[in-house]
Amino acid sequence: MQTVQQKQRLRYQVRCRKLPLTVYREVAAHLRQVQGVDTGLIPTRISPNEIPLEFDYTESQVGSLWIEYDSTQDATTRQQIDQILAYYNDRYGTWEIIDPPQD
Repeated sequence: MQTVQQKQRLRYQVRCRKLPLTVYREVAAHLRQVQGVDTGLIPTRISPNEIPLEFDYTESQVGSLWIEYDSTQDATTRQQIDQILAYYNDRYGTWEIIDPPQD
């Protein structure tokens, strides 16, 4: 009898508070170029009474970026993800890990 190995997906979220929407989209597209990696954007959650009267371009419209990949991927995948995030970290500010991966 053969056993089926179930693939476990690792998923976590990161954010950079002042990162504009367009750069978040660029980061997500860049990460999707890594084989086996999927990403998406989570919008900012704001209550109606917290909505500012004027639009502030320094405030991000994105709450966070989620990153997902197979736990069976080799260390190269995680290294590529970290390198991409480091590239944007050097230019736009520190990434905050909201929901760390469960390795």
